[in-house]
Amino acid sequence: MSDDRARVRELLGRDPQGTFEVVVRDTAGDPLVLRNAPLLDDGTPMPTRYWLIGRSVVAAIGRLEAAGGVRQAEAEIDPDAIAGAHARYAAERDAHLPAGHVGPRPSGGVGGTRLGVKCLHAHYGYFLAGGDDPVGRWVDERIAAVMR
Repeated sequence: MSDDRARVRELLGRDPQGTFEVVVRDTAGDPLVLRNAPLLDDGTPMPTRYWLIGRSVVAAIGRLEAAGGVRQAEAEIDPDAIAGAHARYAAERDAHLPAGHVGPRPSGGVGGTRLGVKCLHAHYGYFLAGGDDPVGRWVDERIAAVMR
């Protein structure tokens, strides 16, 4: 949509610093998940390929995190499955670096995390965008009643 940049600016509370595409929308057509370029406009690495931006879902996951959701997810999900999600995420992001890029590169997996779970929002954004993410699935099961 032509007004996506303005709406994303409004949702973020600032101008986006890099190229993005809205890859998931809510039922009203509002941006829900962005797919970011692996580098910001100034060349700074952007580890977060998928950015969850919908206000109500961000708030719901914030409540889940505040209630200990990160620790709970790490305790309930096989660490190898989480590591696999990080590897898939990083491979996809890194495949979109410009050919011949020699500068700083994004690092880590989901949301820049190397091990375990750091941010349920990042995992859920990846899951909604079609990523095979067991943490995103775990989040979906817990917030489904709130979001649907």
